[in-house]
Amino acid sequence: MYIHTVSSSQVGLNTLGKIVSGDVRLEISPESMNRISACRQYLDNKMRVPGELIYGVNTGFGALYNVAIGTRELEQLQKNLVMSHACGAGDQVPKEIVRLMLFLKIQSLSYGYSGVQTETVIRLKDFFNQGIYPVVYEQGSLGASGDLAPLAHLSLPLIGMGEVEYQGKRMTGEELNRTMGWDPIKLQSKEGLALLNGTQFMSAYGLWSLIQAKRLSKQADMICALSLDAYDGRIEPFTEDVHSVRPHDGQKKTAADISMFLEGSELIARPKEHVQDPYSFRCTPQVHGATKDCIEYVTKVLVTEMNSATDNPTIFPNLDKIVSAGNFHGQPLALALDFLAIAIAELGSISERRTNQLVLGKRGLPPFLVAKPGLNSGFMIPQYTAASIVSQNKQLCTPSCVDSIDSSQAQEDHVSMGANSALKCYRVMNNVQRVLAIELFNASQALEFRRPARTSPRLEKIVTAFRRHVPFVEDDTVLYPYIHKAENFLKNEWYSD
Repeated sequence: MYIHTVSSSQVGLNTLGKIVSGDVRLEISPESMNRISACRQYLDNKMRVPGELIYGVNTGFGALYNVAIGTRELEQLQKNLVMSHACGAGDQVPKEIVRLMLFLKIQSLSYGYSGVQTETVIRLKDFFNQGIYPVVYEQGSLGASGDLAPLAHLSLPLIGMGEVEYQGKRMTGEELNRTMGWDPIKLQSKEGLALLNGTQFMSAYGLWSLIQAKRLSKQADMICALSLDAYDGRIEPFTEDVHSVRPHDGQKKTAADISMFLEGSELIARPKEHVQDPYSFRCTPQVHGATKDCIEYVTKVLVTEMNSATDNPTIFPNLDKIVSAGNFHGQPLALALDFLAIAIAELGSISERRTNQLVLGKRGLPPFLVAKPGLNSGFMIPQYTAASIVSQNKQLCTPSCVDSIDSSQAQEDHVSMGANSALKCYRVMNNVQRVLAIELFNASQALEFRRPARTSPRLEKIVTAFRRHVPFVEDDTVLYPYIHKAENFLKNEWYSD
């Protein structure tokens, strides 16, 4: 069990990967507890100054920002905010995303700029450590005033409302409190706003997608190398000298990685009859490489966001300032996640084209990669499936960030739609995993028609592991279980050395 101490220090992707895996407990550092407590005390003192209006603390919200709220009603104000904003719709958010949302909300509140009670942060930590996952729904966030609806659902169980999943059971927040022997949190001034303002829904989906993107990028290089060898392709387009005269970092790395995968291959080293290969093979360094460069940009954006305070207003006790601003606005994430979805979709697009080349009956391979074509349809339809998924990705990659619909009586008159960017990006990641699995299925099948010649030791090792799950197909059979097994192999058992 890995213990991560939440503090003001930067969280990196290595730590995040452990959090995603689920084998982590959180502790909050004494430094963070002191910062949270000091900020809360400062806000309480500020509230004693007669006549001072502070947005969201003793005023209404959004277009109701000029409506003053009496001191006796402040707790009800925050409770009303959480209840009224829990308007989520659509599918339930997966547990791994809710887990990330909990972590990110704890991290953001722990910087001590939000004015929450220590008890509130501790309860969120208890949710995380004990595997209590609030029921959150996908739809409802405009990605601007924070992820209001999703974060309201995340917060409802703190006040004994909403629903959670715990130890395989779905229960109400009230039932959870009875089970755990807890009292509901009594929200103090500004706490509901601190919980609901923020980008934790967008960020959770985005960070999950970023981790998958890095893995998919590596897998795409490996699978391309295998397809290239099975297709009897040429190694020259991956020569280091070629990429030194157009030195994009991702392009150079892709060429080097594919060359590494093919080291020691009999197939790649043998003389070729053809002068050059189709773009889907020859231009892989340029296409895969551009995706790698995008991933680096998105990494910078998301790591910055993960280590930020994103609610409003922002409280600076040491400066004696409370500033109402816009750190909850999701535009940095909306742009980055639209870009990431496009970049990863391109891995799927070029992968499907390589799959198509393998089934065309060229370069000594039988049509549709089966020994008796005609009687057997062989691998005809897996390519259809890949093409269908790639087409869907093209529709999903229409940017969300260029849209805006104002809300709250035009007080919130430009929104990022970053939550939609994040949801689409998540779906593109899953789609590209399936497309790559289909290419691996085809490439492994094609390789058998090159025997007894062998590919590289690295690739032979991967193919041997794959064959423990997916056999060579002699004659027509039901193929969908093999496609599913290929996808699970890439998700759970793929490795490289």
